[in-house]
Amino acid sequence: MATIKIKQTKSRIGVPGDQARTLDALGLHKLYRTVEVEDNPSVRGMIYKVRHLVTVIE
Repeated sequence: MATIKIKQTKSRIGVPGDQARTLDALGLHKLYRTVEVEDNPSVRGMIYKVRHLVTVIE
């Protein structure tokens, strides 16, 4: 399965609770950390929801 790397580039302070939970679901708990997740439509949807907080490294 293909994977993508996601890096959190903006703080979660002040974001709505659902977006903070989405970051947790992606495995992003601290600022500037990078995680590698499998590339599927559900993960792409989560990335789209928090696109203003993360950077995708393909």
